[in-house]
Amino acid sequence: MPSTRWREVFLPDESTQHEEQAHVFTELQRKRMKKQGHGRALHRNQVAALRAAFVVEEDLPDYARQGIFATPTALEAHVRLSNGNFSADRTPDIRGFAIKVFGASTPSSADVEQNFTLVSQETLNVRGSADVVGIVDLSTSAPGAALRKAAMKPQLTRSAVANFRDMVKPFSGFATHDFFSVMPITFGGYAARLKLCAASSEISKEARKDLAADICARLADGDLEFLFQAQFFEDESRTPIEDSSVSWDAPWLTVARLRLPRQAPDEALAETVEKSSFNAWIAATEHRPLGELMRARQAAYSLSWRNRS
Repeated sequence: MPSTRWREVFLPDESTQHEEQAHVFTELQRKRMKKQGHGRALHRNQVAALRAAFVVEEDLPDYARQGIFATPTALEAHVRLSNGNFSADRTPDIRGFAIKVFGASTPSSADVEQNFTLVSQETLNVRGSADVVGIVDLSTSAPGAALRKAAMKPQLTRSAVANFRDMVKPFSGFATHDFFSVMPITFGGYAARLKLCAASSEISKEARKDLAADICARLADGDLEFLFQAQFFEDESRTPIEDSSVSWDAPWLTVARLRLPRQAPDEALAETVEKSSFNAWIAATEHRPLGELMRARQAAYSLSWRNRS
């Protein structure tokens, strides 16, 4: 059963550590801006910008009826689909599915903006934010420097290899793949990881060559509907709050539906979405991101946004 007895683990002087780590991403962003123009540090390659409706389910159990999910309603949303890099679509990558929900009301506040940032991997094989920064540093270093760093930090190398193995798993397209939050958020007094279930099981063999063309072709033909699900914390052994490498052992509950209406590419919307910040910390009070990884991301998001502005 869902439980409110979860807890976060705070590292000694972690805020200072997170600020230092954020500067690694700032340097990455600076290099990419010089090479690729103005933009984000990560997930720079916007594949599509879409209009959507975020529809909260009726008759949810009490533990799920929290925050923006307290009342059945349909809310306007924008969606940003992205690749991590500007490589060819068939290249292994972490894909992003970000949702910005507008005008939500919660028991504590009105007119709330809620962001959900999901990726194509269910888990992340790291021990914490220091590993993430180390892997980014390793992957962006010159070959000689990368080899030296790998030799000095074998555990980090094993983590990088494990994550790359997840990345090379076939990605069939944004309409036919599941997306995950990796880390949990609060649901009022509860906590849950999030999942967006594939809208279709009809996989196109051509999708991997051009992901934008695939999603646009599907939306030219008709609507797409994704199930938005929550997986609630039950106990630390089966649903650990801090360990992003573990798949939780708990049932999924559909709490909303994301509906993408039939639509054509919209340049004005694409520009608006590209200039927007999709940040998990833009959230209702009831849906605060949890875990050391997410607190580190908060510092990185903040600095990245200032650099873009």
